[in-house]
Amino acid sequence: MKKVVVASDSFKGCLSSSEVADAVAEGVHEVFPECEVVKLSVADGGEGTMEALMATLAGESWKVTVNDPLGRSIDASYVLINGNTAVIEMASASGLTLLEPQERNPLLTSTYGTGELIADALDKGCRKFLVCIGGSATNDAGMGMLQALGYRFIGTAGQVLNPCGAALEDVISILTDDAHPALKESEFIVACDVDSPFYGPEGAVYVYGPQKGATLEMINKLDKGMRQFAVLVESVTGIDPTNIPGAGAAGGLGGALMSFMNARLCRGADVVLDAVGFDRAIENADLIITGEGRIDSQTATGKLPYAVAKRSSGIPVLGICGSAEVDSLPCFRKIVQVTPSDMPLSKAMNPIVAAANVRKAIMDILLLESL
Repeated sequence: MKKVVVASDSFKGCLSSSEVADAVAEGVHEVFPECEVVKLSVADGGEGTMEALMATLAGESWKVTVNDPLGRSIDASYVLINGNTAVIEMASASGLTLLEPQERNPLLTSTYGTGELIADALDKGCRKFLVCIGGSATNDAGMGMLQALGYRFIGTAGQVLNPCGAALEDVISILTDDAHPALKESEFIVACDVDSPFYGPEGAVYVYGPQKGATLEMINKLDKGMRQFAVLVESVTGIDPTNIPGAGAAGGLGGALMSFMNARLCRGADVVLDAVGFDRAIENADLIITGEGRIDSQTATGKLPYAVAKRSSGIPVLGICGSAEVDSLPCFRKIVQVTPSDMPLSKAMNPIVAAANVRKAIMDILLLESL
C-alpha cells in the first residue's frame, strides 16, 4: 500500500480521535514502512469536535469564564480557526456532564453560557460559526443563549424574565433592539444528528427531557411552554420552528439558532468531514480506516464511521472498534473488533492497552488479509 487515510471518531473514555489515528499509523508503518498515512482528527459534531478540528486545522483555543447551566461561573473554551471562524460546543458551557445527577432539572437550566461563548467570539471578530449542540442539560428553547446576545424576554408584569425552561410559558414579548449587531453579518452552521421537532410527542421535551431530569409534570409544563414560545418566535422572526426537523435539538436551541440567526442545521459528521477536507484527502488512497468505540446497528444511522464509508468513492473502508455488535455494514469492506474477546473491559479501556490493541489489529489485518 502507498497511501492510507485514517478518519476515526474517538473511542470514548479511552482514546481521542488523534490517538486512534496515531496507533493506526504505527500499525500501518510496521507492515508498510514507506506508506503515506494521512491522519484526520474527526468527530460527529458532538463532544470532541472542537478538539478534533483544532488538531486537524491548527485552531487556537480560547478560554472564557461563563455561566454553567445553573448560573455558576466556570471556564469554558471554544476554538478559533483562521481568525474568523469559531467552533463552539454548547456542552462545554451548557452540558449535562457539568451537573451532578441530583442537579438535573430542565425547568431551571439555561443556555446562557453558550450565548456568552458566541458573544466573546463575535467581539473577537468571528463571523462564521460552527455550533455543536449535542449533550445539553437544557430545555429553554435557546432563551438563555439569546439573552446573552442581547435579546430580552418580557413577562406579564413587564419584567425581564430569567431565561430558563420554567419561564417559557410566561413570555409575552421578545425585545430585539439590543441584539448583538454583529449577528446580522454572521453565518451559523449547526452540527446536530437529532431531527426532533420543536415540541410534541416526538419533540425536544418528551424524547430527551427525562435524561435531563424531567418528571412527567415537568415535561407537560415545558412542552406547553415550547408551544407558546413557538408562536412568539414566529411573530418576531417570521419563522415557525414548530415542524422544522432538528428545531428541538438541545431542548429547542436548534430552533432558536435557525429562527433568530438563520442558521443551517447539518449532519455533524458531514460538517466535520467537509471542514477537514476529507474528499480531497482520500484522493489516490488505497485504504480508508475509520471507527468508533462501539460499532453496532446505530452506526449506520448517521454516525461518523458510516459518513466516512459513504463518502469513500469506491476506496475500501475498514471499520475498527473496541466492541462490535455487527460484523458487516453497507459501504464497509470489513469491520474488526480490536479488543481480544477474552480481555476484561477494565483492561481494554486503559489507553495504553487500547492503543496497543489498535496497532496489533491493524498489523494483523494488513499482514494476513486481503482488503
